[in-house]
Amino acid sequence: MGYKISDVISYLEQIAPPSYQESYDNATLITGDRDSDVTGIVCSLDCIESTIEEAIALGANMIVAHHPIVFKGLKSLTGKNYVERTIIKAIKNDIAIYAIHTNLDHVAQGVNKRISDRLGLLDTKILVPKKHLLSKLVFYVPEAEKDKVLQAVYKAGAGKIGEYADCSFQVNGTGTFTPSAKANPSIGERGKAKELEEVRVEVLVSNYLLSGVLQKMREAHSYEEVAYYVQGLENENQEVGAGMIGTLSEEMDSEEFLDYLKDKMNLDVLKHTAVLPRKIKKVAVCGGAGIFLLGDAKRARADVFVTADVKYHEFFDADGALILCDIGHYESEIFTKELLHELLSQNFPNIALYLTKVVTNPSSYR
Repeated sequence: MGYKISDVISYLEQIAPPSYQESYDNATLITGDRDSDVTGIVCSLDCIESTIEEAIALGANMIVAHHPIVFKGLKSLTGKNYVERTIIKAIKNDIAIYAIHTNLDHVAQGVNKRISDRLGLLDTKILVPKKHLLSKLVFYVPEAEKDKVLQAVYKAGAGKIGEYADCSFQVNGTGTFTPSAKANPSIGERGKAKELEEVRVEVLVSNYLLSGVLQKMREAHSYEEVAYYVQGLENENQEVGAGMIGTLSEEMDSEEFLDYLKDKMNLDVLKHTAVLPRKIKKVAVCGGAGIFLLGDAKRARADVFVTADVKYHEFFDADGALILCDIGHYESEIFTKELLHELLSQNFPNIALYLTKVVTNPSSYR
């Protein structure tokens, strides 16, 4: 069975919806035709000229990268810098570039879970869950149709709370209506008042699924005009957000943990604040530039916060509350390419999938 680029994108966007990305981000299809057949996919952290050349040599026409090659709008394509040269080479060779960035950072099984797994962290949870991602859908349905409509909205993704599916709240009552002369009622008659035993149903819906849920609700419902309303919620979505925190299976001395961190993350060097005379048990992580979560890691009583791109004065902000570790941006996220490879292999066993062998780290160490 052949797959199109749009099939790959649809699958990835079910895992990490684009609406979860930060406002500055550009997680999307950057080059390529969605209707093209996929000949192979290269999974990478970055997409630069050498990554395009690697895809060409492998006969792959799609690159799924964590970091977008284009963050800001391009006003010309003359090849004057590495971004423009990469885009030109991709377009000339019909290579699709798809970026899945902060949306993959923010999901519970995303980038930070991969770091947590490498460190063997248990009982992991999102460090700072996001708000305003959920709505409550309330609709009214005849008792006889309740199960049919509920199954339709469940199948479309409504009614999920954490590890629980098919969640709803239901109240029985009496609905009243009078169809107009132009109405085409499935129940009742034009111009005659009607009373009917109905069920008020409430379900939670992720906002990115809402339009699809409403469509399936209408299709399954017999009413010409379905009575419903949608209410945005302040609730935190525990499955979506920034950073992650978990616990080690056994506590370690600070020095022991730092050696353990270097080993598990394949680090040559490790930059950190002063070693503290305490046992390490609770660990917070954030792939990439995560210093904005330092206060949250402190409030969660983490013993260590592992992230990257920490500035000189920001190390002072640890203030003895925890050990702050900067392991490098590339080093913190390099295993994301393996995550992407695993996700794609689960759904596209017949597509040739490759882990890039190109080292895109722009930093070198001596």
